[in-house]
Amino acid sequence: MFDSEVEGFVARMLLAVTYALTDAINVLLIGVLVVIGVLLPPRSRYNRIATLLIAGDWLGVFLYALVCMLVFDGIGAPIKRLVESSIFGIILIAVGVLSAILTWRGGDTSKMMAKILPSLQYPSFKTFATGLVLGVVQSATSVPFYAGIAVLSAGGFSVMIRYVGMVAYASLALSLPVLSALLVGAVRLYPESLAGRFFAWLRAHKEQANAVGGYLVAVVLIVIGIMHV
Repeated sequence: MFDSEVEGFVARMLLAVTYALTDAINVLLIGVLVVIGVLLPPRSRYNRIATLLIAGDWLGVFLYALVCMLVFDGIGAPIKRLVESSIFGIILIAVGVLSAILTWRGGDTSKMMAKILPSLQYPSFKTFATGLVLGVVQSATSVPFYAGIAVLSAGGFSVMIRYVGMVAYASLALSLPVLSALLVGAVRLYPESLAGRFFAWLRAHKEQANAVGGYLVAVVLIVIGIMHV
């Protein structure tokens, strides 16, 4: 009995971590980091700008995660029944298919980039605030984000694990953008390195790179949905 409870606990936690890591495929934030890495002059304070942007994004994800957890906890039993039902898996499959279709159709983020970039020329409070807004927007439009919070809310975890765990959840959701920022910083220092050549390839194949991220999210959602059904 005890072993089965532990296994269930671990399984639910790993599922929540999977959703958080899927949410880390944040094409918008990664794209912004790449763009400013390309556009900012060599002597600019890229490191400070990227740090403020990511810190703001992390806070946005964290605060939105807390709000969602409060809402889901308030709903209570219906969330638990949804997470444990086959309907949850069907929803994930449907969203995964929709994500693949939207990725195939493509999209234009140039207008959004034009609005964001002016606040990212110098490290300032506007840089931090831009990151915070991006964090909220990314979370609010991400199905894996909601799915992970729902699993934690309905998983029978203690209040401390659920709410303090939002710190780790937000950090996991920002793991890939942080790695991207480090990569861009390394490229700016050593443009002829292996990382620099990889960065140049990504810059020349931006649409393909974005598509890979979109399709990867779609595949993860469909696979988890099938397993849940």
